[in-house]
Amino acid sequence: VDFDDKPDSLFFKDGQRRIDFVLVYEDESKKMTHKRSDRKKQKRKRQVYESNLINNGLQLEATRSVLDEKLVFVKVHAPWEVLCTYAEVMHIKLPLQHNDLKTRHSAFNWFSRLFRVDENIIKPEQEFFTAPFQKEHLSNFYIQDKDTFFNPATRSRIVHFILSRVEYATKNNVKKFGINKLLDTGIYKAAFPLHDSSFKHLSTDPSCPSERYLLYREWAHPKNIFKLQPLDFIRKYYGEKIGIYFAWLGFYTNMLTVAAVVGVGCFLYGCLTKDNCTWSQEVCDSSIGGKIIMCPQCDKVCTYWNLTITCESSKKLCIFDSFGTLVFAVFMGIWVTFFLEFWKRRQAELEYEWDTVEYLEQEEQVRPEYEARCTHVVMNEITQQEEYVPYTACGKCVRMAFCTSAIFFWILLIIASVVGIIVYRLSVFLVFSAKLSQHISGTEAIRKYLTPQMATSVTASLISFVVIMILNIIYEKVAILITDFELPRTQTDYENSLTTKMFLFQFVNYYSSCFYIAFFKGKFVGHPGNPVYWLGKYRNEECDPGGYLLELTTQLAIIVGGKAIWNNIQEVLLP
Repeated sequence: VDFDDKPDSLFFKDGQRRIDFVLVYEDESKKMTHKRSDRKKQKRKRQVYESNLINNGLQLEATRSVLDEKLVFVKVHAPWEVLCTYAEVMHIKLPLQHNDLKTRHSAFNWFSRLFRVDENIIKPEQEFFTAPFQKEHLSNFYIQDKDTFFNPATRSRIVHFILSRVEYATKNNVKKFGINKLLDTGIYKAAFPLHDSSFKHLSTDPSCPSERYLLYREWAHPKNIFKLQPLDFIRKYYGEKIGIYFAWLGFYTNMLTVAAVVGVGCFLYGCLTKDNCTWSQEVCDSSIGGKIIMCPQCDKVCTYWNLTITCESSKKLCIFDSFGTLVFAVFMGIWVTFFLEFWKRRQAELEYEWDTVEYLEQEEQVRPEYEARCTHVVMNEITQQEEYVPYTACGKCVRMAFCTSAIFFWILLIIASVVGIIVYRLSVFLVFSAKLSQHISGTEAIRKYLTPQMATSVTASLISFVVIMILNIIYEKVAILITDFELPRTQTDYENSLTTKMFLFQFVNYYSSCFYIAFFKGKFVGHPGNPVYWLGKYRNEECDPGGYLLELTTQLAIIVGGKAIWNNIQEVLLP
C-alpha cells in the first residue's frame, strides 16, 4: 500500500521525489535488549540527527518494514537546491555542452569490437565538456531535465557527504556527528543507497532503466569473461572510484595472462629437461651418489644415510631449478616495468575521458572527523592567518610516535610467530625422523615422497598460513584504529596512510617465512661433530642436499594458493 503496489518503486509515496539514500533503525519502543534509559538516549540522538538532516535541506519519509515490524526504513531525498549547493562545495564536474571533438580510432578497433558489449543493449555514453559546478553559472550547464542532471551515483554521493557531517550530540564541547558513528553504536542498523532494480530481472517500473540488470547480464555474468568491460556504464552507475577500480582490475588480469603463459612455458621446459639434469643424474647414479654417505640430520634417533635417497626430490627440484626459472625471473622484472608504465597510460586515458584530470589539483574536502577536533589555533606560516587544527605540534609528534610504535610492535609480533614456526620445525623434525617410517605401511612410492623433510615442510607451511591469515584479520582492524587515531586531514591522506600500514604489515606477514627458507635456513648449522643448537637443545635445520628451492616452492604454493581460495570464499560464496 505504501508504494501503491509498485514494489520496484525508487520514489517516495508521492511518486515524484527520488529515494537517494535509506537509513534503517530498530524501533526503540519494541527493543527488548537494552535498558529503558539507553533506549531513550538512542531515540533522542536519532531524533536530533534526523532533525538536523531536515535543517540541512534533506527530506525524509519513514516506512515500517513489511517483514519485521521492529524495523523502520527512513527514505532520504535531496531536493534540487541541496544538490546544487553541495555539488559546488564538493567541486563535482558536470556537463557544459556536447563534446564535438573528433576522436581518433585505433587500427585495431575492428578487432576490439568483436569483444565489446552490444551497443544496441548498452548504448555508448554521450561525451560532454565539463566543469566544476557553480550555482552562479547555472545557465551555462547542460540541463535538459533537473531530475536527471545529477545521476543516481552523484546524488547518493552528495547525500552521503551530508550524512557524514551532520551532528547528533555534543559532549565536553566536542561535537559528535556522522552516520558511521551512529552505525557503530547501533542507533542505526544500516545505511545504503538503492539499486535501481533486481539483478535477476527487469524492473516492473517502466520509467526505470534497469541498469543493474544490464550490468549483470552483459558484464558480471560468467559468460562474459572474454568480453571487454563496459567501463563507461560502470562509471555512470557506480561512480568514478569504483569505475577506476574495475578498469585497473581488468588491465591487471590481462597483463597477468601474458605472465601466466610465459610461466607455464618455463614450467613445461623444466618438466621436459628434468631427466637431463646433470647433478640429479649424479645423485641417482649408484656409482656416484650411491657411494656418498651423509651424516645424521639429528642426534640419537637419526642414522647415517645414502645420498641416493634424495633421488626423487632432486628430480622434482630440477623442474623449478632450471634455465627456464632464470628466464622467467628476468621476464617478470621486465613485465613489472611494462605493467606500471602501460597502466599509467591507461589511467591517463580514463582521466581524460572521464574528466577527472584536475580532481587532485582542486582543494579536497577536509574529513569531518578532523574538522570536529579542530580546537587549537595556530598561525599559518605561509598565509600568516590563524587556523584551527586538532592538535599542537607536540601532540602531533606524540600521535606519530604512538602510531609508529604500534606498527613496529605488530611487525615484531610477526617475526616472533616466524621464530615459533622455526622452533616447531626443529622439534617436529625429530619426531618425524624417529616415527614416520614406523607408521607408514604403504608402498615404497609413499616412503619415497613422504620424507621427514617433506612432512615437516608441509605441516609448517600450513600452520604458517593459518597464523598469517589470523594476524592479517586482526591487523586490518588495528590498522584502521591506528589511522583513526592519527587523524589525517583529507580522505586521500587517510587512504594513503592506511595503505602504507597494510602494505608494510602484509609484506612482512606473507613473506617473512619465505625469506627464512631462502636466505637463513641451513646457513648456521656448524659442521659434523660440532652442530649449532637453538635454545640449547634444538639442532639447527639443514637444507635438503638438492637445495631449498623445492621447499620454498611448497611454502609459496600453500600461502598464495590458500590466500586465493580464502579470498574467493569471501567474495563469491559469502554475500
